[in-house]
Amino acid sequence: MHMNKVISCSKAVEMIPDGATIMVGGFMGVGSPHRLIDEMVRQGRKNLTIMANDTAFEDIGIGKLVAAKMIRKLITSHIGLNPETQRQVIEGEIEAELCPQGTLAERIRAGGFGLGGILTPTGIGTVVAEGKQIMEVDGKQFLLEKPLTADFALIAAHRSDYRGNLEYSLTARNFNSIMATAGRTVIVEPEHIVPTGVIPPDAVATPFVCVHHIIGRA
Repeated sequence: MHMNKVISCSKAVEMIPDGATIMVGGFMGVGSPHRLIDEMVRQGRKNLTIMANDTAFEDIGIGKLVAAKMIRKLITSHIGLNPETQRQVIEGEIEAELCPQGTLAERIRAGGFGLGGILTPTGIGTVVAEGKQIMEVDGKQFLLEKPLTADFALIAAHRSDYRGNLEYSLTARNFNSIMATAGRTVIVEPEHIVPTGVIPPDAVATPFVCVHHIIGRA
């Protein structure tokens, strides 16, 4: 068995310094690494840049980081479900970069795959386009959206084997699989750890080469 990637939740969070940039998987808290988030709140971190689809709810998922006032900057597609996020953004306590959901996913994919950015028509003629380079292709205008990478990607999976091959459960996959390509250190919180070979190869959505640490159950 390849046990060297399996570490405790507390040890994993100890690696994350104040001021880190972190991608966090999940969609309204579904598919978020809840034990890692709870441990981050317990240990206390400051001035984090969080990249995520949304901030869930006040007492769920990334919302706990917001409530603990650990976030300096947020790159996300929406904050409408979390009144506390809205309050902190309005009060200037959090800097928020709102990015259309599909564009956010593609920027993360571009970062993970080493691309120089993506071209999208989404946002042309709106505030989304302010300060961004506009390019013309075959007579049509596109925004150049730059790639996103992070110091850490904290992701959740249904199953991991001891090497770090990951299988996701239905829509809980959401941003997790692309974030696993774009974090310089990838920490996965699986529901189950199984022997290598148990997950069928066709079910592996994230290969072990993307994963650095696996959170054990203890």
